[in-house]
Amino acid sequence: MSESDLPTLTRARLFQMMQAYKETSLVKTGIELGVFDHLAAGPMDVEAVSDAFGGDPRGTRILLNALAALRLVGTDGRRYWLAPGADELLVRESAGYAGDMVHVFASDWEWNALNRFAEAVRKGGTVLDEHAETPEYKYWEDFAAYAPVVAKPTADVLADAIGRWATGREHLDVLDLACGHGVYGYTVADRYPQATVASLDWENVLAVAASHAERMGVLDRTRFITGDMFEVSLGGPYDLVLITNVLHHFSEERATELLTRAASVVKPDGRVGVVGFTTSDALPADDPAPHLFSVLMLAWTAEGEVHSEAAYEKMYRAAGLEQPTIHTVAGLPFRVLLAGPA
Repeated sequence: MSESDLPTLTRARLFQMMQAYKETSLVKTGIELGVFDHLAAGPMDVEAVSDAFGGDPRGTRILLNALAALRLVGTDGRRYWLAPGADELLVRESAGYAGDMVHVFASDWEWNALNRFAEAVRKGGTVLDEHAETPEYKYWEDFAAYAPVVAKPTADVLADAIGRWATGREHLDVLDLACGHGVYGYTVADRYPQATVASLDWENVLAVAASHAERMGVLDRTRFITGDMFEVSLGGPYDLVLITNVLHHFSEERATELLTRAASVVKPDGRVGVVGFTTSDALPADDPAPHLFSVLMLAWTAEGEVHSEAAYEKMYRAAGLEQPTIHTVAGLPFRVLLAGPA
């Protein structure tokens, strides 16, 4: 991209960015109050909606009109109804419900970190006393509870990617480091009946992961390891070791340390899998998601950022692993990297 390729910044675009938090607040409030759930029954007027969740009619009117301004609901000036697609994405009873991801994407923990982003830029890392690397950080409970809706497509790519290798194995012992919700390991267990999973995370997070293991029907093939993934005994050896959505919390050196630890407990013909964002050779404007995510890592960790594909290849080599195969996820900015011992 040359200087002449940049679009001109307009006042309208600038002011839109400055006010984007208002749109987030409206979506979050509509979900919290169950507005979309109530409208799923059909068009309603202000009084009916306010009665449904016990709200003030004036406050409800202002909220509904603002949601209509965002085209999340429609209105004829008297009644309100769901916009196309809102019935699938914002109604809790829908199979495609994604509304609870607001607790992850728009959490108070993330906002508190980003609200001090200028300080983090000056320091080169988080200025918070409690942050993403704090043991038993409460945010990870919400992440574990609500993020499976986004994680499942990537977990399916992972399960597909190991297909030929995994299918013929008599046993498939999986270690999921910093498992969070556990969906990556549990999807492998769901796909391959010979698989067992060891889910490792902090105690408060494992309680949520266990509920997902039960929901997915693999709790009887799951055990739990509580503690710091850099220090606790890992057991093993394992056929597959997973490190999912966590290496971007650390510097390249620290991430290599964890990869090396994973490689030390994988079988000679096993695999180490990493899931997360990566940067590529594309310029930031052409691949914005990982660069915007690095903003959160700067504000929320001591040394974290999204690593490049080249950096991951270097880390895999340093950990004694082969060059990884890299798998993309349709419609999502995540990558799945897989390799065995060199």
